Amino acid sequence: MKMSPRQFLDWESKSITLLAMSGAGKTTLANKLPKDKWFHYSGDYRIGTKYLSEQILDNIKRQAMEVPFLRNLLLTDSIYICNNITVDNLSPVSSFLGKLGDPKQGGLPLDEFKRRQALHRQAEIAAMNDVPDFIHKAEDIYGYKHFLNDAGGSVCELDCPEVIERLAEHTLLLYIKIPPEMEQTIIERAKSDPKPLYYREAFLDEKLAEYMAQFHHSNPESISPDHFASWVFPELFKSRVPRYQAIADQYGYTVSADDIAHVKGEQDFLQIIADAIAQQS
Repeated sequence: MKMSPRQFLDWESKSITLLAMSGAGKTTLANKLPKDKWFHYSGDYRIGTKYLSEQILDNIKRQAMEVPFLRNLLLTDSIYICNNITVDNLSPVSSFLGKLGDPKQGGLPLDEFKRRQALHRQAEIAAMNDVPDFIHKAEDIYGYKHFLNDAGGSVCELDCPEVIERLAEHTLLLYIKIPPEMEQTIIERAKSDPKPLYYREAFLDEKLAEYMAQFHHSNPESISPDHFASWVFPELFKSRVPRYQAIADQYGYTVSADDIAHVKGEQDFLQIIADAIAQQS
């Protein structure tokens, strides 16, 4: 969806997809826009509430069944378990993805880890393919004038060109690029508090082999889940940057996370995009 700055500003019902690493400020930006005018579509929220909901609940129930007190209550239907996923709390999705490594340290065996990774990939593809329908529903049912697709950080890794083409057909793609001075902050934050993440299988196989050779492991189930997640994050960050940029170069536009951080409201946001269009057209 390419256009001139004037065409963008005059676009009556704007639809924008935000592409960026976690920590670039996508959700913070969404919260600065008028909530009565902008429909905030979170890809990760859609994944958790629609496409992985049953698997997430099964995972929680499996853990609960290990506790005798909870096991008895579940077997007698005395309690039930439900998700409380919100746009600002996506922990159940992360807990399902899990981390690779020693089960005694809360890790997952490689086969199970890859199974969950594959399920997440399928769910993310489905969630992004839902965007055109939600653009229509947001305006037709709820009366929202504009639409913001807060895409997950791993959308650049799906290796599914059809998804990006579909998003580019229906939305303006905006890549929020993290400047070098912010990169290290994000990397250090992720290393100190490693979170479960999605990895392309080819990337995972390559980096896992490097890690096991470097730290002398013969079995993935012997590695520390947190240590591997911390070690691999900088590599993941570096691998995603050119993928985001390639998408933006072909289909959309690039803005700096510094500029996005200084957005105070809707007009600032729209002007930043118009300026990016002018500079990159």
